[in-house]
Parts: sequence; structure tokens; C-alpha cells
Amino acid sequence: METFLQLVAKDLYAKIGNDLSHTAIVFPNKRARLFFNEYLAAETDRPLWSPAYVSISELFRQLSPLKLGDPIRLVCELYKVFREETHSEEPLDDFYFWGELLISDFDDVDKNLVEADRLFNNLQDLKNIMDDHDFLDKEQEEAIRQFFHNFSIEKRTELKNKFISLWDKLGDIYRHFRANLAEAGIAYEGMMYRNVIEQLDTDRLRYDRYVFVGFNVLNKVETRFFKLLQDAGKALFYWDYDVFYTTLPRLQHPPYTHEAGEFILRNLSMFPNQLPETAFDTLRKPKKVRYISAPTENAQARFLNEELRLNEESRMKNQELPCGVTAQPNSRLKDTAVVLCNEALLLPVLHSIPQEVKNVNITMGFPLAQTPVFSFINALTEMQTIGYHAGTGRYTYETVLAVLKHPYTRRLSPKAEALEKQLTVDNRFYPLPSELKQDAFLEQVFTPQNGIAALCGYLTGLLREVAVIYRQEEEESEDIFNQLYRESLFKSYTLVNRLLNLIETGDLADVRTETLKRLLNRLLTSANIPFHGEPAIGMQIMGVLETRNLDFRNLIILSLNEGQLPKAGGESSFIPYNLRKAFGMTTIEHKNAVYAYYFYRLIQRAEHVTLLYNTSSDGLNRGEMSRFMLQFLIESPHPISREYLEAGQSPQHNRHIDIAKTPEMLQQMYDAYDIHRHPKAFFSPSALNAYLDCRLRFYYRYVMGLKAPDEVSAEIDSALFGTIFHYAAELVYKDLTANGKEIRKEDLEYLLKNEVKLQDYVDRAFKEKFFHVPSTEQPEYNGTQLIHSKVIASYLRQLLRNDLQYAPFRMEGMEQDVKEAMEIDTPQGKLTLQIGGTIDRLDSKGDTLRIVDYKTGGTPKTPENIEQLFTPAENRPNYIFQTFLYAAIMCRKQSLKVAPSLLYIHRAASDSYSPVIEMGAPRQPKLPVNNFAFFEDDFRERLHSLLQEIFNPEETFSQTEDTKKCEYCDFKRLCKR
Repeated sequence: METFLQLVAKDLYAKIGNDLSHTAIVFPNKRARLFFNEYLAAETDRPLWSPAYVSISELFRQLSPLKLGDPIRLVCELYKVFREETHSEEPLDDFYFWGELLISDFDDVDKNLVEADRLFNNLQDLKNIMDDHDFLDKEQEEAIRQFFHNFSIEKRTELKNKFISLWDKLGDIYRHFRANLAEAGIAYEGMMYRNVIEQLDTDRLRYDRYVFVGFNVLNKVETRFFKLLQDAGKALFYWDYDVFYTTLPRLQHPPYTHEAGEFILRNLSMFPNQLPETAFDTLRKPKKVRYISAPTENAQARFLNEELRLNEESRMKNQELPCGVTAQPNSRLKDTAVVLCNEALLLPVLHSIPQEVKNVNITMGFPLAQTPVFSFINALTEMQTIGYHAGTGRYTYETVLAVLKHPYTRRLSPKAEALEKQLTVDNRFYPLPSELKQDAFLEQVFTPQNGIAALCGYLTGLLREVAVIYRQEEEESEDIFNQLYRESLFKSYTLVNRLLNLIETGDLADVRTETLKRLLNRLLTSANIPFHGEPAIGMQIMGVLETRNLDFRNLIILSLNEGQLPKAGGESSFIPYNLRKAFGMTTIEHKNAVYAYYFYRLIQRAEHVTLLYNTSSDGLNRGEMSRFMLQFLIESPHPISREYLEAGQSPQHNRHIDIAKTPEMLQQMYDAYDIHRHPKAFFSPSALNAYLDCRLRFYYRYVMGLKAPDEVSAEIDSALFGTIFHYAAELVYKDLTANGKEIRKEDLEYLLKNEVKLQDYVDRAFKEKFFHVPSTEQPEYNGTQLIHSKVIASYLRQLLRNDLQYAPFRMEGMEQDVKEAMEIDTPQGKLTLQIGGTIDRLDSKGDTLRIVDYKTGGTPKTPENIEQLFTPAENRPNYIFQTFLYAAIMCRKQSLKVAPSLLYIHRAASDSYSPVIEMGAPRQPKLPVNNFAFFEDDFRERLHSLLQEIFNPEETFSQTEDTKKCEYCDFKRLCKR
């Protein structure tokens, strides 16, 4: 295969010879010069004077006295002009992003040499000049007629009025803006191009000869530039194309113009090619073409791994070499290119390259948005803006956590991890800066910033701190990602510093913080970090634009989907489509034709073409192959193999988990619950309920000691809601019993009238159990928390109303810990263990001790008998099991009758409500449990059996059959339920 650049090098050397020092070779981009230089050197074994290489944009910059302006400064300059011309009070924040749009339109106006006075004319005048349309061809005239057909000046709307009033000012804004930029010695690219072409003197050009290689679509400035040099005898032109999409369609019946050849045909007629047409009939030569559909984007990257590995093995195996000569791996990978239509595939592709491929050249930049420094800057700006409340002087936990968890923070602060854990334990979702400043680095990080200049200075200061990490890791500098991250840090620092300079000079002084954030994010997400490598060695990984002028024997194109090639959607513009078309400006048809040319030109010389596309439809991707693939499927002179990738299916069958009790496990359990070894160990009602509901859950939690990680949440779940209510009730009765244990009706009546006092109890409970702040500090409720606070206050009033009916009574204890030792038989011998827990409330009246368990959720249940409490089932009354366990303990600790009670606060509003537990079969009279002594022996016998079963080696820890119990289980991921 002879590439286009080889053809050009051979022809140019034949025409000019060894001395190319007075020749400049102009490419559309920089990439081609590296390959061309190699081909040129191969034309002779003698030294030669190398030509100058320049891209078209570099050439115009060299020829212009103006400097290319900073994009942000350009918008700020345009804003000043806009304010002067329109007397608008629109803030820079609102103007900025459509200001960019306007500069893009001005750029297109200048590059296509549009007469701005005519374009930005008063629309009524523009309609009138239809009578004088000498400057329009028939197609342009029809486009402008179509515009006025759709846009009636007579029928006004508010939006149309706004458009017309601004349009009438655009001519003045355009002229004023250009004048101001010229005075400052800067320009946007289109202005620079136009300035060059209007003042160009071909006699004063630096080189005798300019060779234009591999261009396609030309704007009006480039066309005039080429024409001036051609007329001066200083230009040579080399166009790359194929007769398949240029000449052959013109020979069909009826003849037509192929989309890919539209601009090349125009160029060939104006600027004849130095190479003969016979050199451009390669697309019809034999090729192996494969179309492969993939179910996902990443599947394509995984296919690439296998494809490259098999190709390399096959090539090495079949390579015919003289005896004694060893095949060199990767010797022909230089002829292989992987082209990514979706540049987000770069990282998956890099990770998919097989070990057999030793040399890879990546022409695409690595996205700065995928580096740690981007996430660090993002976390810091979020924390200092939306994460900081100036009124309260507090940060939000979520934004603080993002900073504390970042690898840079962990490397630079030895206290970051401990601080994160402490915030989690304390549930501090509104921490103060003072409690976050644990060391010098954290003090710098958690100092609030006021204003955009302070924010930028803050970011640059912290980026300088991060630079220390990479200075300490110089020995790892050979690592490719380490180099990339170091460069990304430098690039980010430069971008933030650039914004800071613009703020200090006044260009961005009036910008709001939100706009600065969007600006910074746009700058960082659009930035790329170049890979360092040897372009002429190894396999090439490229974006579509980098393939211009280059040819490869083996071509693999990934993500060739509609929407990726051509790119979906046209670019926004303030100039309506029909006017753009009428005045010869860039339209969507131009862009589609350019992408068609890129596609056909890329495959025309390749011998092995593999095109992959993604069939999944998600987001903007419709799961369709590109229109160019469909077109080539019809037009192709070669057979096309249709293949598909299929993800390997390995259905997972959830096996039933049964964990046998080993001697080691039993010994561990024995040691853990033996009170002679661990006096504080005990079986709580929660542990025993866990065993009865799901033995496996008991194993995970109480044998292996696993538990869900602590989390900070601004949400209040049912368990936390109950905890806050319990504590608020405890505070109430602590005050009521401060001078004695008797609870009197008049005290309750007085408290019920004092709304402020009741709310204070709730606030104190929130501070202690939720906010974890000192009692002197005012809690910061959000909307949901405030609702919860009011509901808990109403529940507290309901509790007091219920107690008012029961009063007077004696408060015996609140949140009281109770335990009792029991002895059971185990394989290891007798084991003395404890049962126990915390009783919400103990009160007495007459000869009865009441055990009161508060419930803020759930439904009261009525067990038929004691056996039902110990029988695993969907509706097993576990709350009653807990209360009965406490009752059994208290029966042995004092002489009063014990009455276990469940007080469902949310159901206690009726006058007839009673918290007393009842037992009995359905549709039979119910027996209130006013004296637990009648049930104690039966309960204890079953409890003893349950504890012995837990230590029985024959009984396994198995999963529950009731999957409803798995819905909110902390361990459901472990057992795959």
C-alpha cells in the first residue's frame, strides 16, 4: 500500500529535488508533518534541505500583526461593546454564554468574507434589497426568500421583537467590537484571517513556494488565499480523494454528486492537483470489510483486545523470514490505527491493549476531566460555594466528605481519615470550619472564601500544595499516568491562574460565583493533556480529526454510530439557517459533507477495515450504525461481513446458604457469651429476634460481628425517629421526677399547656441524638427535619395525655438496663450467659409494675399463645417477644405483679386506647396480660430451649424462607437475596 503522503513526497522530491529550504508545506493539522518527513527522507540516501512545515492556522498567525485573544477576554470585551451599543443592564453572567455564540458567528462571518453591513442590515432593508440581488446566486436568493416566507416582519411577537431589536444593533456591535480589538492588538481567529487576506502582499511572503497538502472544505478566506498564491506562481496543490466518490458518480445515469466528493470537486476545478487521477483509484481495490455490532461501548474495547492479540499472533506465525532471522513484534503495527468516534472510549481502549502490543502512539489528548486534579478542584469549589452557608458559618457534610475522601487530601493531611470517621460517628452534617481545621493543610482547605478572586487564589494555593506530592515521587516519573497527572496539575494551575488574572485586571470582576464555576468547569472539561510518544512507531490510537492525510493498512473504527459520525445536532447560532445559507456561511450540510469525506478517505487505501457500532439505545445514542456505514453497505464494491458481539451470559443461581457450626465457631461463641470471661456480654431481644427471623442474619451480626458501616444522613429513618422520641420522653420525665418519683395529674396538665417547653425537649433530643451538637447550640433544621420535629412534639403530647388518664403513678425508671444470668447445656459443658436489654420505662401503680415499651411505628398484634412468639413466621410478634423477655427478668427482680405494655404512640389518640398486651386465638375472647407470672414458666422454658438451640452443633445458620424479611436487611448483598 502506497500512502497519500508517500505519493506527495515522491512527486515533490521529483519536481524540486534536494533543496526544499525555500518551500513551506502547509497541512490542515500538525500530525501529518511527522509522517511526511519520514517519507521525504526515504526518497534519497543523500542529505537534503528540509522544507518548513506549518498548519494553516499557524500560517495565518505568522502573517498577521494581531495576536489571538484569550477566549474569556474576548467575551468580556464584547460585553463592554454590547452594553454601550444597546444600553442594556443585562449582567455579564447572563450575557457570557450567548456572547460566546455571537463571537462564533462573527468568526464565521469573517472567515467567509461576508459583507457584514448587508447581513446585519435592518430586516426591512434586507427584504427590500431582494430587488437588488446581484451579489446573490440563485440558490442564495431562494434561501433568503425562504427566510422571509417563514419570518414575517409584519406579524410581531414579543420574541420576534427582541430578535429584530438586537439584530438591528448587530452591525454596530460587530464594527465596534472589531475596532476595539484592533486597538488592543488582539483578534478572534476569523478577524485575524480576514485581516491577513485584506492586507496580503504575495511578494513579501517568506517562502518562494507554498505546498498545500490534503485540504478538503475551504472557507472563503482560504479560497482567496490559495487563489492569490496560485496567481503569483507560488502555490502547489495536492488533493487526496478517490474516483469512487468524485468521478464515478458523475458517470452514472442520472449523474449525481457524492456527498464526500462535493468540496473536493470544487477544489480540483479551481486548483488543479499535482498528482494524476490514476493515483486515486484505490477504494475499488481488494479489501476485507467487516461490520460488527456490539451490545455496549465497553464491549468494543474488549473486542479490540482479542482482535489485536490474534492479529499479532497470526502475523508472527505467518511471517516469512530468512533462516536465522527472528520476527520482530509490532514491526507492522505502525500500519494499524484504532480510530475512536466516541473519545470517551479512550480509557477503556488503553486498558484493553494486549501485552503483545509493545508500542502505542496516542494522538488524542487525555481528558483533564478524567484526572484526580479535576475531581479535587470540583470538590473544593462545590464545598466553598453550595457547600458553605455564610449565614450559619457552616459547611455541609456531603461536600466536606468529598474533599476529605480525595486521594490528594489523604496524602497531604495525616488527620483527614480520622476526621472523616469522627464526622460520621457524630453525624455532623453541618460541621463548623473550626472543628475541621485539624492540621495546617486542613486549615487551608476549610477556610471559607468570600468572592471570586479569593476562590481562585484559594484553588491556586492548594494546587501548589498538591505539587509537593509529585515532587516527592520523582522516582516514579516513568509511569505514564504519573506523568499525565503531573501535567494535568500544571495545566489546571495555569487555567485557574488565567481566570485570576482576568479578575484582577477587571475583565471578570463583575462575574457571579456561579458563572465563575461554570467557566472553570468548561475550561477544565475541554482541556486535554498530550501523551508523549514516538508518532512514527507502533499502533496508532486516534480521533477522527487526527486521521486527516494519514493512511493505514489495518483500520479499526469504534463507535461508528449515528450521532457520533457525523456528530449529532448542529451548532447553535444567532444567525438563522436561511440567512447563513444565503450569505455563503457554514451550514450543517457543510459539516455532514466534511465527515462523509473523512470516512471515505480513511477507508479508501486500507486493506483490512473493521467497523464497530453500539446497538444499545441509551441517552443520545439511538443504537444505529452511522449513515455512512449504511451508505457504504449499498455502494461498496466489496463483500461486507456482518458480525455481532455477544456478551457471555452466565446466569447466577442464588444458592441456599447453610453455615454449619464448626468446633472452632462454637468455641468462639462460647467464649464470647460466657459471662465469666466477658461479664458485660448478653443476648438482647434484638439478637434473639434476629435468630428467630433469620439465623443467617444472626450469624453475620452476632457471631461474625459484621455491621452496616456508619453513614451521615440528613434523612431520619424510622429507627432514628424512635430514638429521638425515646430521648425526648426521657428528658420530660427526668424533669418531672427531679423532686420525687410521683407523677401527678396537675404536673402533666401544666406541661401540656406549655408548647414552648415541649418543643425545647424535642430540640434537646435532636441536638443529642441527631445533630450531635452542644445543648447551647441552636440546631439547623431543614424542611423534612422540621416536619419530623413537629411530629415528635405531637407524639410527646399524646404520651402525656395518655399518662394523664393513668396518673397518678410512680416512675420507677427510664431507659433502664436489666440483665439476668441463665445456665444452659452446650457441647463444651455448662455455659452461664446473660439475657437482657434496655427497658424504655418502668412505672408502678398499686400492686402492679408496668413495663412500657414505646413504639412510634408498626401495628399492634395479638399472639394466640407463647409458642407463637418463638415460631419463625411472617407476622411473628417480635415487639411482644421483647417486652415479655423484660417482663420475665423483672418477675425475678421484685415482688410486684408485672404488666408488659406496648404503647403505640401514633395509635393512642382514642380515649379507649390501652397499651396492655392481650393474647388469644382469632375470633375468641382476648386475655389481657396484667400479670406475667401466669405466662412466665412457659416463656422461660421456650427461651431456654432457644438458647440451647443456638449453641447446638446440629443446627445450622440458614437463610430465612420469608424473603420479605430480606428487603431491609443489612446483609442482603452477602446472601444475594
